[in-house]
Amino acid sequence: MPRSIDEMKRIEEISSVFRSSGVECHPPELKPQKEETSDKVTKDQPWEMVMDKKHFKLWRRLISGTHLYQYRVFGTYTDVTPRQFFNVQLDTEYRKKWDALVIKLEVIERDVLSGSEVLHWVTHFPYPMYSRDYVYVRRYSVDQENNVMVLVSRAVEHPNVPESPEFVRVRSYESQMVIRPHKSFDENGFDYLLTYSDNPQTVFPRYCVSWMVSSGMPDFLEKLHMATLKAKNMEIKVKDYISTKPLDVGSDAKTATQTPDRKSEGSCGPARIEYA
Repeated sequence: MPRSIDEMKRIEEISSVFRSSGVECHPPELKPQKEETSDKVTKDQPWEMVMDKKHFKLWRRLISGTHLYQYRVFGTYTDVTPRQFFNVQLDTEYRKKWDALVIKLEVIERDVLSGSEVLHWVTHFPYPMYSRDYVYVRRYSVDQENNVMVLVSRAVEHPNVPESPEFVRVRSYESQMVIRPHKSFDENGFDYLLTYSDNPQTVFPRYCVSWMVSSGMPDFLEKLHMATLKAKNMEIKVKDYISTKPLDVGSDAKTATQTPDRKSEGSCGPARIEYA
């Protein structure tokens, strides 16, 4: 989590310099880390700008040894508070109401002390693809001193959630969201940095999967933003996760291993992919 906070600071600094100059901004490269991720990204792979808007920038880079990409979004919202945006992401019951693609979203296990949770998420994928299911652990940190919030998720295995023949299990999935308020947690305005990768277990060509993710990510973030606005304007009760102040702990379950595709699917067409 400290690495995520440092990276957020660096992207903010670079973005502020280039915002007025019109020069294309690339995410900074990180120094080598001792820990490993489930998908090792080749450090010399360049970041490619996919979308460049005033308050939304999207990059991607190829994951070493695969046909998949890692994606990174840097964006800004000014009409909701960081606390509201953070809580709406974490509230599973509220998501079932605003995300029409959710088939199932349940907390399987929760660590009371840390706030870490293991979740089972089943989501519709565009026709003719089968629905996907994810088992993942998420943990979050609220750093009052540095004025940031971090939400981290990654795929795991859990004995209470065996694979189902109805769905395709996504075994490679990682997501990090860092939120930095412009002022405070309870005043409108913040920047966010989302880093995301997964393997949706599809036989579609790389360009097709890349298009689905690149178009689906801004769509999902805007739905999340609108759900936050709705909760704010209609005073919908959303659980306040910031007040719980969870401790930073290690992994709650064993990281899952990659398995080959089990189902054959049709050709590429207009599609959206959702994000946890």
